[in-house]
Amino acid sequence: MQFIIEHLEKSFENKQVLQDIDFIFEEGHIYGLLGRNGAGKTTLFNCINRDMKTDHGNFYLAENGVRREVLPEDIGYVLSTPTVPEFLTAREFLKFFMDINEKSIKHPASLDEYFDRMHIATEDRDKLLKDYSHGMKNKMQMLINLIAEPNILLLDEPLTSLDVVVAEEIKQLLRSFKDGRIIIVSTHILDLAVDLCDQIVLLSHGVLETVDKANLDNHAFKTKILTALREEDHV
Repeated sequence: MQFIIEHLEKSFENKQVLQDIDFIFEEGHIYGLLGRNGAGKTTLFNCINRDMKTDHGNFYLAENGVRREVLPEDIGYVLSTPTVPEFLTAREFLKFFMDINEKSIKHPASLDEYFDRMHIATEDRDKLLKDYSHGMKNKMQMLINLIAEPNILLLDEPLTSLDVVVAEEIKQLLRSFKDGRIIIVSTHILDLAVDLCDQIVLLSHGVLETVDKANLDNHAFKTKILTALREEDHV
């Protein structure tokens, strides 16, 4: 399976954020979408997820040489700021999600099995989500997407503000989940991209460029990447 982007463009007033992007993502890989704050990483994700209208361009999924349109159920999106119904307990939220998606869940399991996979302690499963920490809410948001098993999983700065233990747990989950799907992780942290991702893609000046991880041992090349990341220009 391939996720194909063709001629994607997006501007805000007089500023072109995404410039005629052509790129192919392959299944079975975690891609690190690396770029400075304001480079357009979230804009790219919002365009892919159809939360934002593009100025130009198309997306396709291709299997065995046959292209098809990308459907809403093909895409999972984990936001940098977790969005969960805080008036529900974690168990109520998970049960509600399972009930409304009963026909589309490919490999159903019990609620407690799902909590176990996400390393959510027994005593936390019946707490209101409003009492969850940022990291715990992030885990719940991640869990919903893992249950849905989308073909494309977008993660916008997923490990920001998480403690070391939770961050490592989520890294391991993503590595175990990548077979048969495409995972794209946006970040401005070079070391995270190198540690977690199979391939690194730099978003700079509105275009995507593949970065050979082997080149990151080259001081001059790494300095070039870091220079791009230091610039601040929020989009």
